[in-house]
Amino acid sequence: MAEGEEAPPPPGSWIKDLADALEEGGCDLETVRNIIQGRQLPADLRAKVWKIALNVVGKGDSLASWDGSLDLPEQSIIHKDCQELIDQLSVPEEEKSVLILDIESVITFYCKSRNVKYSSCLGWIHLLKPLVHLHLPRSDLYNCFYAIMNKFIPRDCFMKGRPFHLFRLLLQYHEPELCSFLDTKKMTPDSYALNWLGSLFSYYCSAEVTQAIWDGYLQQADPFFIYFLMLIILVNAKDVILAQESDKEEMIKFLETSPANLDLEDIEDLFSLAQYYCSKTPASFRKDNHSLFGSSLLGLKDDDTDLSQALCLAVSVSEILQANQQQGEGVRFFVVDCRPAEQYNAGHLSTAFHLDSDLMLQNPSEFAQSVKSLLEAQKQSIESGSIAGGEHLCFMGSGREEEDMYMNMVLAHFLQKNKEYVSIAKGGFMALQQHLADINVEGPENGYGHWIASTSGSRNSINSVDGDSPNGSGDGKGVKSLVNKMTVALKTKSVNVKEKVISFIENTSTPVDRIPFNISWPDRASLERHVSSSDRVGKPYRGVKPVFSIGDEEEYDTDEIDSSSMSDDDRKEVVNIQTWINKPDVKYNFPCNEVKENGHMFPSHLLVTATHMYCLREIPSRKGLAYIQSRQALNSVVKITSKKKHPELITFKYGNSSTSGIEILAVERYLIPNASDATKAIKQQIMKVLDALES
Repeated sequence: MAEGEEAPPPPGSWIKDLADALEEGGCDLETVRNIIQGRQLPADLRAKVWKIALNVVGKGDSLASWDGSLDLPEQSIIHKDCQELIDQLSVPEEEKSVLILDIESVITFYCKSRNVKYSSCLGWIHLLKPLVHLHLPRSDLYNCFYAIMNKFIPRDCFMKGRPFHLFRLLLQYHEPELCSFLDTKKMTPDSYALNWLGSLFSYYCSAEVTQAIWDGYLQQADPFFIYFLMLIILVNAKDVILAQESDKEEMIKFLETSPANLDLEDIEDLFSLAQYYCSKTPASFRKDNHSLFGSSLLGLKDDDTDLSQALCLAVSVSEILQANQQQGEGVRFFVVDCRPAEQYNAGHLSTAFHLDSDLMLQNPSEFAQSVKSLLEAQKQSIESGSIAGGEHLCFMGSGREEEDMYMNMVLAHFLQKNKEYVSIAKGGFMALQQHLADINVEGPENGYGHWIASTSGSRNSINSVDGDSPNGSGDGKGVKSLVNKMTVALKTKSVNVKEKVISFIENTSTPVDRIPFNISWPDRASLERHVSSSDRVGKPYRGVKPVFSIGDEEEYDTDEIDSSSMSDDDRKEVVNIQTWINKPDVKYNFPCNEVKENGHMFPSHLLVTATHMYCLREIPSRKGLAYIQSRQALNSVVKITSKKKHPELITFKYGNSSTSGIEILAVERYLIPNASDATKAIKQQIMKVLDALES
């Protein structure tokens, strides 16, 4: 090259740009990201980039005011763990003692300042391992460790903790088949992913792979992104997992150690796929769970949502309204309104498809046809570019728990079919109405006025109209969307079906001591004799409901206890179903489905002996075997109730009575074919037990 000619920039010129920007100081994370653009960081610049990403540049020495006392009750455990960490690293002998003291000081001061008790299972040592490779001074080591714990490690990161219930919901949303398989095997996320989340993958990954993952993760500045990295690791192993025939412990070990198989070459694809799944996830996943991370007071407040009992991912009504108005590739919802026809007709989201959840029990064949129509309407709305279209199914109920139990059954139906992208509208239609009221929907500058519709010809409380749009333009923004029109015929048919259903229950105003079931029954005198004035058992209780009655579940349905939710399958007795059915003391066997409050249904058998009733819940993975789900004495049955609309859904309430009233101790619900035969047989057996006790 002739003298004076300018040398071409080297291939790694972005590294020089990064080094210059870091050297000048005042560099923010956005600048750093724009230069790096997802490329692997050079080792000599990693410390500076991580400090910027963790926002600890220029932070003072937090340990300066500490006296350096290493005197915690668990100090020996801390020292031992620090020693083991240093032994794993290639540290010159003369530097080991100083480095051990630095790490031990960081952990000890963190425990003291945060009032936390140290335990090896917390995984802090593994979080410190990537930081130790940066050769940071003690003050920076602590600041970085503190920032990671505060910003990127979720609260309750322990067995059965909230973060793992949330991850299961994310897995179910994207990979329902895989989630169902792991549920069946009772392999909960905390059993295999505790150290993934608690160490940000440093527990199993090599130092180089961990550094590459942290390079990308810290630059994302999104603590929830770790969930999508975890999701991709599971998705990548899906075929192997589904084909596994080994026992539970071996499968957990396989899953737990799977991040160890990651190579540096895999990281780019890992992040690309995680970004894709992230883009296909409702924003409510983050917004509704932001208190998992950080040190804000909001995070210290107990969340009122028990994610362990959630049937599926919940989406806010504000996101539902906003999502389908956006252009581009984001999440778009196909809303399914599962309220009864009369509620839907009175007012509904104009883009919602109506699927009356009552049909699932009242008329299964019509329900199946409605589901078919739903899926076809969803397909057409997507193809036509309708604002009602979306590949993400969001089910909307009323927002009232008792009514929404049937919607939960519909939801469970779709989940059992391994339908992906299934969610529920948080708070239901009541939350939608409240949200529209809060944002002053009727204001002229607001674009939400067309969202609430009525097919009954009357306005509801929030700007609901029927017919054309208010401006009469017929531009598609009126109350009848494509899917709205497709459900008009269905809603009329649903009403007719309801009118034809013959209920086992009389009028809801029936007094509590009447017998509303239309089945053979002892005369009233014989029923009341155990509480008559001449009965030697004692005087009748004033104001006390009958010790045993069959009534309408609409009445006295408070303070219920779902006994089945208290059980743990791992501790239940496993029995052979046929062997139990053939037992000589078993008088009746009624195949049924146990129904949980959240809508989940479990194939079961109700067995009635002379004195007890047993529920055997079938084990899907072990044909012919079942758990003994419950064992109840017949004389503890205080009420058998049925829904007016769903006479085959039977609720058994167990308890005892006293002068102060009836105390309900347990509640069980079953969907029983030919329920009248079952309740008649059970009732007769109960009466025999009561007669025997009185005589």
